[in-house]
Amino acid sequence: MDIVILPTLGAALTAACVTDLTSQRIPNVLTYPLMLVGLAYHAALYGVTGLGFSAAGLGAGFALLLLQFMLGFVGAGDVKLLAAVGAWLGWQGVLTAFVFTTLLGGVYGLVVLAFHKGALRRMAASLWTALRVLPLTKRFSYAPVLDGEKLPQLCYAVAIAAGTFSALVYRSLTGGWLLN
Repeated sequence: MDIVILPTLGAALTAACVTDLTSQRIPNVLTYPLMLVGLAYHAALYGVTGLGFSAAGLGAGFALLLLQFMLGFVGAGDVKLLAAVGAWLGWQGVLTAFVFTTLLGGVYGLVVLAFHKGALRRMAASLWTALRVLPLTKRFSYAPVLDGEKLPQLCYAVAIAAGTFSALVYRSLTGGWLLN
C-alpha cells in the first residue's frame, strides 16, 4: 500500500466519523476534496491510467450505495464518502471495502439496537411494515418511528471507516483484493 493512501484515508475517515457521530452529517467540504485529491494523486503518479483507475473506483463507490440512498437506508454523505474511498482504492479496493462495510455495518446496527430497550423488536416490525408498503411509498426511512418512539440512527461513516480499514488489512495479509 502506498505510504500516502493510509494516512490520508485515516485522517479523512476519522473526520467523517466524528462529524457523523456529532451532527449526523458528512460534509461536502470533506468528501469532495477527498475525491479530487484521490483523482489527482493517481493521475500524477500514473498518468491517464492512474486517472482511469481512480475514476473507476469513484464511480463504483458511488454506485454501490446509490440504491441504498434512493431507498433511504443511507444518507448522501455516506454515498459520497464511499465514492471518495473508491477514488483512492480503485474499483476492486472499494468493492472489498464495501463487502466489509456491509458486514461490519450489520454488526454495528445490531449492537446499537441491542443497547436500546425493545428497539430490535420495534425495528423488525417497522421493517416489515415498510416492506409491505414500499411499492406505494418508494422510500423507507432509515430513522423509523414506531409507537411514537424514534429508533436509533446509525452513523454509517463508522461502518465505512471500519470496512475500509478491514479491506486494507485484508489486502496486506493476502496481497490482493477480493476480486483480483
